[in-house]
Amino acid sequence: MAVHNWQKSSYSGDAANCIYVSGAADGGVRIRESDDPDVIIVTSCDGLRAFLRGVKAGEFDHLAA
Repeated sequence: MAVHNWQKSSYSGDAANCIYVSGAADGGVRIRESDDPDVIIVTSCDGLRAFLRGVKAGEFDHLAA
């Protein structure tokens, strides 16, 4: 099993539901959450950047309502 250098989001604080990120060997990004750490999403840096722009722009707000 690969060992990843996970970094917890500074926004998570000491609360549950923490988000962790780690660099992938191919230059991409791995993402997981503390509630289900065995589920890991792998994406490119550009893909993550586009997703974060969409979140900030409110493109997914209708999913949280």
